[in-house]
Amino acid sequence: MSDNVVTRIAPSPSGFLHVGTARTAIFNYLFARHNDGKLLFRMEDTDPERSKEEWKEAIINAMKWLKLDWDGEIIYQSQRIDIYKEYALKLQELGNAYYCYCTPDELEAKRKKALEAKEFVGYDRKCLHLSEERRQELDAKGVPKALRIKTPHEGLASFSDIVGGDLTRDYLEMDDWVIMRSDGRCTYNFCCVVDDHLMGITHVIRGNDHIINTFRQCTVYDRFGWDRPNFAHIPLILGKDRSKISKRHGAVSVMDYDTQGILPEAMFNFLSLLGWAPGDDREIMTRQELIDAFTLERVTGANPIFDPVKLEWMNAEYIRNMDDNEILDRVRWVMIDAGLTTRLSVEAHWHWMLQVVRLLKERVKTLRDFPTQARYFFTDEYEYDEKGERKHFSDSAVIALLIALRDEFSGLSDGFGEDEIEKALRSLAERLEMKPAKLIHPTRLALTGLTGGPGLFELMHVLGKEKCIARLDRAIEYLEEKFS
Repeated sequence: MSDNVVTRIAPSPSGFLHVGTARTAIFNYLFARHNDGKLLFRMEDTDPERSKEEWKEAIINAMKWLKLDWDGEIIYQSQRIDIYKEYALKLQELGNAYYCYCTPDELEAKRKKALEAKEFVGYDRKCLHLSEERRQELDAKGVPKALRIKTPHEGLASFSDIVGGDLTRDYLEMDDWVIMRSDGRCTYNFCCVVDDHLMGITHVIRGNDHIINTFRQCTVYDRFGWDRPNFAHIPLILGKDRSKISKRHGAVSVMDYDTQGILPEAMFNFLSLLGWAPGDDREIMTRQELIDAFTLERVTGANPIFDPVKLEWMNAEYIRNMDDNEILDRVRWVMIDAGLTTRLSVEAHWHWMLQVVRLLKERVKTLRDFPTQARYFFTDEYEYDEKGERKHFSDSAVIALLIALRDEFSGLSDGFGEDEIEKALRSLAERLEMKPAKLIHPTRLALTGLTGGPGLFELMHVLGKEKCIARLDRAIEYLEEKFS
């Protein structure tokens, strides 16, 4: 591959960064970095009615969250209106575009008539054949005019696609579409070609819903006599019901997943594998591994399924393999938002919170799971799980067991480490001639309010002797009142 590979990401700020657009951006990023090329960023914000500043900012933040480091400054199409107009007029001077004086009402009437007759719905090229005298007359009256490209009227339009192969379409199905509106603003397909040409884009990688646009854009390249870039149209992401992914499938904006506790590294890895595979059985891959392995030839033609369950599995793998300090650095804000702690408290008890993270990281799927599973480490105000209570607090005999455990733990003089805690509990179980589980389950419920979680002896060590004794006393008092 040439050392001069240049790709681009070109979102439209008519909404937040959709996962489909993010996946397209990732493919462009991987291809550019694999080939030591450049990735450029263009914001397609020429439509003032649909483009909003907050969406521009949101898109940029999402790109940064995914660590898609583009090359150079962001190019805003809204700042290049005069450039597009200049090139539209050049195309007209070349004889490859002409003015159209048809009114919107007239065009709509023709469209409806064509639909009723089940004929091709496209411009009938009426104004292509206007005499110069008639044009001057209309201009003198100030009749609004748009500029249409002169599309070939016969033969086949074609282009070669790296993913889809050779694609063709009859020119009869492509009308002379508007490249510049009567107000001087140029249309998407024209602006896109001008920018891609001036930016030196060598590879246009985008969703296959753009194929119809590519046929039109190729006409612009050809009419100017410009070299076409290489095209690669990638399959669209579908929901599990095999429909195009939308809000009804859950979060759609990339940053929605950040809010849900998905790590950007996991999201990057997950989206990279939607419609592309490395050629082996790898699924958890570092960014550099993805860059090294990525080729467009391995992009599949089939539409990939966005599986949130698999995303959570992958996210859990990233959490498990992440350094504890890094996890705490990210999860502390989630803990603070949940009201479990404060910034100052985290900083003052960093070592202790590392122990909490270390205990829970094997059991969570997202960062948002930490507050739920860690709550009992931060507060004594919790209720006992209903099912757990029915199973482990259903007999008044459990009171004597908890009292015996409290006394056993209170008598530990050699520290409150995991080994000492385990030895004390198992020793008591042996004296009482019962299985340790008969003590472990009610103890866990008393100390955490839950029936599951990390190892009992590990969590007791992190809670500390004083807190464990106090919570056993709390449970004993609760049960004594319950059975009184």
